[in-house]
Amino acid sequence: MRVMLIVNPFATATTAAGRDALAHTLSSRFSLDVEHTTHRGHAGELARRAVAEGVDVVLVHGGDGSVNEAVNGILGPPDQVPDPSRTVPSLGVIPGGSANVFARTLGILADPLAATGQIIGLLESGECRRIGLGHTQDRWFLFNTGMGMDAVVVHAMEDKRHAGKPATPARYFRTTVASFLRNATNKASFTVEVPDHEPIPGVQFGFVSNTSPWTYFGDYEIRTNPTTGFDTRLGLFAATSTGVARNLPLAARLLTHRTPKGGHLYRDDDVEWVRFRAEEPIDVQMDGDYIGAHVAVDFGHRADALAVVAPGADSLK
Repeated sequence: MRVMLIVNPFATATTAAGRDALAHTLSSRFSLDVEHTTHRGHAGELARRAVAEGVDVVLVHGGDGSVNEAVNGILGPPDQVPDPSRTVPSLGVIPGGSANVFARTLGILADPLAATGQIIGLLESGECRRIGLGHTQDRWFLFNTGMGMDAVVVHAMEDKRHAGKPATPARYFRTTVASFLRNATNKASFTVEVPDHEPIPGVQFGFVSNTSPWTYFGDYEIRTNPTTGFDTRLGLFAATSTGVARNLPLAARLLTHRTPKGGHLYRDDDVEWVRFRAEEPIDVQMDGDYIGAHVAVDFGHRADALAVVAPGADSLK
């Protein structure tokens, strides 16, 4: 079995010794090609090469951003008609970032060396599953994307990481609270459209999920769309206010795993498509990466889009 291991050496939770240990372990079992990323987008370039060279499995040791890049490299643009004769590698993830939302949702162990042993066992037993993915016209997303407040937080966190500050849960929490307080009077909004429903105007932050949880706060799951999963269509969570008074009760429900609800909230856990339309550019994030400010974004879903090396869905219940 040919395996390409794509390593992001700058990921939050990786070390040189740890990377060497997991590469040594994998090379004792498989024909292994180890590649280190050097720039943004490099994981996608390497994954495209893996497809061209007929690699069987692409393993990514890094954070959610690196995994997103690799998936986009493996599958190609969503608006491109799939070639039925084209064989693409399966994807495996060895956690290396600060959140590792995708890997954790798949049931992959948090410790990189333990995850490596788990991945080896899954590969040798042939255990693999197919999952659905969300997408825009030109890009796939794995677990969530959003316009408005969550993208503002992601943008602020990226600025802090570039300044050399680690992405800890406490820093995410402080940044989230500060962003809500700073933007409580911000009137920028957009309209959300979904099938079989009147357009929802005045939305100030909206999340589109491909699975649940939406994210983790340390070890704590945050579920905006509890019944959305890799085997359903998309989840939508759209709020028409960033006001502290209206969102504190909503935050309390999210933190206590109660069904999210509020007079300013529209939620659906299984929609075919979602459209965001704004008059002025608003920040957008995708799988925890800031992707700029946009006035129009269309989201769709494709079932069984990707083969992943992961425990079966039934074993995670």
